[in-house]
Amino acid sequence: MKTHKLLPTTEKRNRRSRNIDRLSTMQIVKLINAEDRLVAPAVGKEYKKIAAAVDMIVERFKKNGRLFYVGAGTSGRLGVLDASECPPTFGVSPLLVRGIIAGGKRALVRAVEGAEDKVNDGVAAINRYKISAKDVVVGIAACGLTPFVRVALKEAMKKGAGTIFITCAPEAIKDIPAQIIINPVVGPEVITGSTRMKAGTATKLVLNTLTTTAMIKMGKVYGNLMVDLMATNNKLRDRSVRIVSEMTGLSKSKTASLLKKAKGKVKTAIVMHFRGIDFQQAENILNKNEQSLRKAIGRQWF
Repeated sequence: MKTHKLLPTTEKRNRRSRNIDRLSTMQIVKLINAEDRLVAPAVGKEYKKIAAAVDMIVERFKKNGRLFYVGAGTSGRLGVLDASECPPTFGVSPLLVRGIIAGGKRALVRAVEGAEDKVNDGVAAINRYKISAKDVVVGIAACGLTPFVRVALKEAMKKGAGTIFITCAPEAIKDIPAQIIINPVVGPEVITGSTRMKAGTATKLVLNTLTTTAMIKMGKVYGNLMVDLMATNNKLRDRSVRIVSEMTGLSKSKTASLLKKAKGKVKTAIVMHFRGIDFQQAENILNKNEQSLRKAIGRQWF
């Protein structure tokens, strides 16, 4: 693996915070907030690459492919977090979006010494999940150098998988093994090298955008409503009722009855209402229309 003579931006000292330990509490908080305000514009500059990455993911999803995040430390935890939020939000299988973190599940709650340097583990992870040309693998490494991630991406590329890399270090992008490189440059951290801060925030924004946009394109959202959510708790059950009630004009009690007949499925309940059909007929219509609610109900609600 190539070595980089240039110090990654993520490891450089931030001149604005050189004397942070001498500031008052209020001054420290204001300084951190000022640095955080640099993150969203940096991510915004990468919109074309993010859009290209979404198109790659959607193309693979439509061919029954999967999305994998691969990272270590904070980067790995952010990948696992984003993946874990997809099933309840969009009603997808937990197998569709997966997070792979160096050091395994134990690394989610505490640091696993040296895990990010174990290149053989990176290769093994790609093989363990039987990643193929139908899948997309997103490598996440704030500094761009993490051996576990880079080797995993190389292995995924050998398998023909779509490859994407997210890094906040412009110095590292020249030899990154990925088809699409998303590089929000947020500058040096307030605390030198603490990439859980600005780099971590930038990474979460990118991951949120990738999965949210992909799910919208897959018909998991109608307007800005999550019509494929899985009502696994009281808050989400209440949200299901509100969505169906808002779209159909039914009272909450009638909406609750309709949702019961629809086995809790928001999208199916809406099709049942507008089409005047039963559960199985609604499911069939949704399947025929690639799970697009707009096509299934045959009208524009908005």
